Amino acid sequence: MAQEQAPLPFVYTFMAGAVAGVSEILVMYPLDVVKTRVQLQTATSVGEDAYSGMLDCFRKIIRNEGFSRLYRGINAPILMEAPKRAIKFAANDKWGKFYRDAFGQAKMNQSLSVLTGASAGATEAFVVVPFELVKIRLQDKASAGKYNGMVDVVIKTVRNEGILAMYNGLESTLWRHILWNSGYFGCIFQVRQLIPSAKDKTGQMINDIIAGSIGGTIGTIINTPMDVVKSRIQNSPKVAGQVPKYNWAWPAVATVAKEEGFAALYKGFLPKVLRLGPGGGILLVVYTGVMDFFRKMRDDKAKLV
Repeated sequence: MAQEQAPLPFVYTFMAGAVAGVSEILVMYPLDVVKTRVQLQTATSVGEDAYSGMLDCFRKIIRNEGFSRLYRGINAPILMEAPKRAIKFAANDKWGKFYRDAFGQAKMNQSLSVLTGASAGATEAFVVVPFELVKIRLQDKASAGKYNGMVDVVIKTVRNEGILAMYNGLESTLWRHILWNSGYFGCIFQVRQLIPSAKDKTGQMINDIIAGSIGGTIGTIINTPMDVVKSRIQNSPKVAGQVPKYNWAWPAVATVAKEEGFAALYKGFLPKVLRLGPGGGILLVVYTGVMDFFRKMRDDKAKLV
């Protein structure tokens, strides 16, 4: 295990998280579009709106809507990634210190890593909900003609549904992030304990890719049902006097399972895990690399003083 580094100020953590998040989203975003399309289709979807799987969805989007559609709605995630990823890692560090002090532990252990990740996920969720809602509505094919872009989604949603509609799906987003982050950071801790310590920078990068990819995969397996219902909740406009079909997270899980079968709760799993498995590795590698760069800058500056 590498020895513990002196903490950097929050601004450096924020910048490292921003670079890591934007790097991951630029590479993996088309898989997110495909995941959302597959999750939003119901048993009544037919013809070109019905997708038999990830590749069929890719093919139909490119053929019918053009390649650029795979990047529709990316403005919201890019704007979201800086605070989202910064908060993910910074909150994980802060919650880790809090729980170590609270439980009298000098170092992190497996249980604290899971608890810390869950708390970081809950913190992160409050920031991302409005951006997620905008992204979902832009990605949905049925909404393609309704909105001209990110700002238009916000204006029309607030005007037609009220300001609180921007936080539609908060509960399901909390569950999604709590489950994913607890699996992600819990697995990173465990994998780092099990694999041999790195001897050099290359070895450290390989270890981070392995740990981050496994963490991203496990987190995705755990949280996909919540991601499915979150997409449906956030894509359901609020109408006065009507209770949405998909409203609260766990009842929505039950509704999807009852009407479409348990497998429907894992719609979009393949593109999601192909994104967030390797994506988890990209996040950890880039974040660690940028933080190491900032530490080197700090140490070099200290030598000159």
